[in-house]
Amino acid sequence: MPPELLAPLDLAFWNIESAGHPLHMGGLMIFEADAPDAAQRAAGQLAARAARIPGLNTRIRPVWLPVGAVARRAAPDRDPAAHVHLAAPVRDFHTAAGALMQRPLDRRHPLWAAHVLPGADGTSFAVLFMFHHAHADGLRSASYLLSLLDPALDDAPAPAEAHYPQKNGSGLRLPDPRKVPALVRDAVTDAGRALSIGSAVARANWGVRSSPALISRSTGARRADGTIVRLREVKRIREAAGGTINDVLLAIVAGGLRHWLNKRGDGSDGVRPRALIPVSLSDPHATSAWGNRLSGYLTRLPVDEAEPLARLRAVRENMERNRKAGPTSGPGAAALLADIVPPLGHRLGGGLIARSGRLLYDLLVTSVPLLGVQGLTLANSPAREAYPLAPLAPGHSLAVGITTYEDRVYFGLLADAAAVPDLDLLARSLAEEAAALVAACGT
Repeated sequence: MPPELLAPLDLAFWNIESAGHPLHMGGLMIFEADAPDAAQRAAGQLAARAARIPGLNTRIRPVWLPVGAVARRAAPDRDPAAHVHLAAPVRDFHTAAGALMQRPLDRRHPLWAAHVLPGADGTSFAVLFMFHHAHADGLRSASYLLSLLDPALDDAPAPAEAHYPQKNGSGLRLPDPRKVPALVRDAVTDAGRALSIGSAVARANWGVRSSPALISRSTGARRADGTIVRLREVKRIREAAGGTINDVLLAIVAGGLRHWLNKRGDGSDGVRPRALIPVSLSDPHATSAWGNRLSGYLTRLPVDEAEPLARLRAVRENMERNRKAGPTSGPGAAALLADIVPPLGHRLGGGLIARSGRLLYDLLVTSVPLLGVQGLTLANSPAREAYPLAPLAPGHSLAVGITTYEDRVYFGLLADAAAVPDLDLLARSLAEEAAALVAACGT
């Protein structure tokens, strides 16, 4: 494949990463082992299937022009089996996943990995899939993951590859003099958009109180955990109290944070942390994609509300305002500013951008689709659980990933191990909040 320049937001993700703060997504899937050698067979199948997916056999490399740009290139000399790692038996899949998530992917090679984790009891195994955010967004990562599992038959088509249109063979295009007025007008429009979003960010930060657990200095160490809520309970809450499924899930996060903060002695009075909820602007049905196309909503989670239904009402009202305004306006749209910054600006300003993220939001809450699939297996072993692990950006202590698989909703938690040593308590608190909402609705 010819070199393909990274999309602006992909380039931003590439440049804000550091060795101490890797920026990859994870998906922890737990399988019921159909035989004692299930984990070993799973590793072999993953390696064989990865060899037939072109997107998993590309690396990212700098290019001469435009200055500061990087491109995706084929890596025909790289053995996909080198990205599949069979571990020694582990007792706790979440603990093992947290330790692995803190390791950066090797930027000299294709930016993905699959860690196969045999269970110590011999009845189960897990696979931690890792994809760098500069290489794939949530939809693309889900597509790769599904192509590696059993329902993706050996003759199934590979997922459409990310494609960012090239300006020309050298990466540069000289402007047509006749189009200069239009280019100037576009530049002024971009500047106005940047000022508008910057003003919205400033307004969103007025009078906000967060929690010490969410604003502690990050260390780069990682801890992972998760919890499960039955989908039918979420639907009952929505039917009784109104709103959308996502509103209910955000309310569960808000209430879970409240229970957790109170139990650990931090208190929740006046606490309304800012949650960034990414919104994909990509077309999931397109045959090709332009890399990451993300905006987002920024909303305050009503952690200080004492009653479960009051929290849900506050979440619903906030999200209705966000949805009415749309994902391309407001402070959550700050990711769109990546399109305005030239490649060299991304390279020189990567550290500043990484540090400024802390000023925008307190935690990430993202929904990761599994595209409505059911009955997933690997090496003939059925998938039992699926936990998305969202990237944890520099300066942040907690990221929450949510996905639905079959009849359950999975909350995947990734946290800074030093700032949030009691992540298991938060996981239990989320389940408690779901039960509290069910009780409050009388369902």
